Amino acid sequence: MDLKQVFKTPNPIIGVVHLLPLPTSPRWGGSLKAVIDRAEQEATALAAGGVDGIIVENFFDAPFPKDHVDPAVVSAMTVVIQRLMNMVTLPIGINVLRNDAQSAFAIAACVQAQFIRVNVWTGIMATDQGMIEGRAHELLRYRRELGCDVKVFADVLVKHARPLGSPNLTTAVQDTIERGLADAVILSGWATGSPPSLEDLELASAAAQGTPVFIGSGADWENIPKLMTAADGVIVSSSLKRQGKRSQAIDPIRVSRFVEATRRSVSPENQTKPASSMSLHS
Repeated sequence: MDLKQVFKTPNPIIGVVHLLPLPTSPRWGGSLKAVIDRAEQEATALAAGGVDGIIVENFFDAPFPKDHVDPAVVSAMTVVIQRLMNMVTLPIGINVLRNDAQSAFAIAACVQAQFIRVNVWTGIMATDQGMIEGRAHELLRYRRELGCDVKVFADVLVKHARPLGSPNLTTAVQDTIERGLADAVILSGWATGSPPSLEDLELASAAAQGTPVFIGSGADWENIPKLMTAADGVIVSSSLKRQGKRSQAIDPIRVSRFVEATRRSVSPENQTKPASSMSLHS
C-alpha cells in the first residue's frame, strides 16, 4: 500500500472521531443531531490541528456486539460519515466495533471512504464479546462484490483480547499480510490508551517487509518520537482529547502539539502535507 498516495505523506497521522452512543446502543441519548454535532466538532478540530486522515468509530456503543451491529448503527454511521466527508477533504476510514468489517465495507462503499480498520482479521481472539474469528476469506470476496478499493488496516493481536495459544508476533504479522492480504497492520498495547512496546513495533516492522505498520493506541507527544522510529504511521485519539480524557471532545491545541511532535520525529522528506485539509461548503 502506498501511504503517500492515500494520505499525501508516507508517515500519516490518523485522528479518531469517537461517535457518541448510536441508536440501539445501551447509552443512546435519543438525538442523532447531537451525535452529528459532536462528530463535526471533532473532525474540524482534527483537521485544523493538522492530521493526515480521520477514522470514525462507534466507540461509545459499548458493550459491543461481537461481529454484527444493528442496521440502525450502520444507518447512523453512514449519515454521520457522509456529513464529515462534506466538511473535510481528509481521507476517512471506518471502524465498526467490535468486529463488523462487513458493515464497515458497506458504509465505505456507499460514502467512498478510503479504508477500514478491522480488529480481528485473521486468527481467533478471546475477547469480552466472546471468541472472535477472523473472516478475511469472506470479507475480501465481499469487497470485490461491492466493487470498491477500500483498504484494510488490520490489527495484529488486538488490544482488549487474548489469542488462543501463544502465537509468535512475527508469525501473526506475516499471516495477517501474506494469508489475510491486509493492506496495513496495526499494533496496539494491551488496552485503549496503552502503547505498544518499541521492541514489538520493531519486530512487526521487520516481519511486515514493507507493508505499513501503524501504532494503534497509547501514542502521545512524549512517546511518539521513539515509537515512530519503528512505525510508518499512527492512529491516535485519547491523548488528543481535553485533559487527555476519553470522555471529552478533541482539543485542537493538543492535536497541534501531537502533530508537531510527530513531524519532528520523521525525516524532512517525509513531511509532505496537503496545502489545506479543510474544505468549506456553502
